[in-house]
Amino acid sequence: MRKKVVVAMSGGVDSSVAAALLKKQGFQVMGVFMRFWKEAEGENRCCSLDAVKRAKQVAQILKIPFYIFNFTKEFKKAVVDAFLKDYRLGLTPNPCVVCNKEIKLGLLLKRAKALSFDYVATGHYARKMGTKLYQSRNKEKDQSYFLWKLNREQLKHLLFPLSDYTKKEVRRQAKELGLPVFDTPESQEICFVEKEVNEFLKRHLKIKKGKIIDSRGNILGDHQGLPLYTLGQRKGIGLSQGPFWVKGKDFKKNLLIVTKNEKDLLKKELSFREVNWLSGKPPKLPAKLKAKIRSRHEASFGVLKKGNRFIFNKPQKAITPGQSVVFYRNSELLGGGIIS
Repeated sequence: MRKKVVVAMSGGVDSSVAAALLKKQGFQVMGVFMRFWKEAEGENRCCSLDAVKRAKQVAQILKIPFYIFNFTKEFKKAVVDAFLKDYRLGLTPNPCVVCNKEIKLGLLLKRAKALSFDYVATGHYARKMGTKLYQSRNKEKDQSYFLWKLNREQLKHLLFPLSDYTKKEVRRQAKELGLPVFDTPESQEICFVEKEVNEFLKRHLKIKKGKIIDSRGNILGDHQGLPLYTLGQRKGIGLSQGPFWVKGKDFKKNLLIVTKNEKDLLKKELSFREVNWLSGKPPKLPAKLKAKIRSRHEASFGVLKKGNRFIFNKPQKAITPGQSVVFYRNSELLGGGIIS
């Protein structure tokens, strides 16, 4: 019996080539396009009309069955509502991490199992060996950072066919296979935010203006609402005689704290919550590991200590509450947490 796999097809080049590679390897492949929540007057980049047309076209070329799963309500509750809640609390969340865990690889995997499929596959650039997860060979495009919330049971049933490919190689494969998606542009924005994050937040949150102060408490001007600013931000603060950087936010007093000294943003230590270890248990402490505090941030060495604390060897810029800290030993992803 051929192993059966559901491929999450988005209409992009990565998931299309993933489906093609798995069919070539002898899997029984079914393509699934997931429909997510969007604003009434807007569009979700992950599931636009153009995207579903492209995904369907690729499925026809590959001669695999193709279905659309409607996850609108689940996506709104698990991803969008959580995103807005975090911003209300003064955090800067990463919705892609939540979406992968709850929807793209969580809910889809449950549906796939219910339909007697063995695996779910995606176009993520990550490498799986057994129940361990590693960075992909393509370090620039590596997406393991977004997968730290997964568990071993889920990993058993997940496939990442692009683990050893570069983006250039994936595009070349698509072209050779005659797939019309070979030159689709990259999408790195938040899918349910059609234009600017701040405009989205203004529509969905009660934004209250307040004062901007420096570290000594001097009033420098007015801010447009604390959720509209993030730690380390330099542009868009609206003060003359800069540059200024956002150093902190005081939600009780509704104050935005800025600094002219970029070094004020450097810190060596962070604490984290909502911890998840892919092995099910933390490494033996203290542990010398590498940690990433942003997806585009280079992993830096430090020591993991008791009490969910991590101390970097070198100070890091703008360690931001709400973002993910993800831990690696060499190229193996061990787990992560939400920065407190």
